[in-house]
Amino acid sequence: MAPVGVDKVDDQIKDVIQDLFSIQAATHGYTGPQTQQELVRLINQLVGSVSRLSHDASTLQTQIPPEIIDYVDEGRNPDIYTREFVELVQKGNQYMKGKSEAFTGFRDALADEITKAWPDMRRDVENVLQEKGTGDVVRTNGTSS
Repeated sequence: MAPVGVDKVDDQIKDVIQDLFSIQAATHGYTGPQTQQELVRLINQLVGSVSRLSHDASTLQTQIPPEIIDYVDEGRNPDIYTREFVELVQKGNQYMKGKSEAFTGFRDALADEITKAWPDMRRDVENVLQEKGTGDVVRTNGTSS
């Protein structure tokens, strides 16, 4: 059984909704035995749509984190979970950016101090900085170019 795409399942859900709407319209306009056959046909069509949806949805490859399922089971809105998750990721990203900038500053300060303490190692320090992709060249006055 080959996996089915999300678009196909989405279309099938739309078909089920359309079938339910058609049944509702036919029930609202029920005039007696004349519309009974139409209702039977629409209900059979709905059963077929739900059956196809059930079959194809079972082959759909989805990965929903258990935390979201628990969140919904508790009666909470999954959009709130998503918002909280995004905020948590942003906070983590800011923390890591700060660490990265701190290490960059430390690297530059260390390179500058090594160059000041051992001027003959200036070329090696420049090579290390260039290999790390910084492209910075340490000057003896403590600035980078």
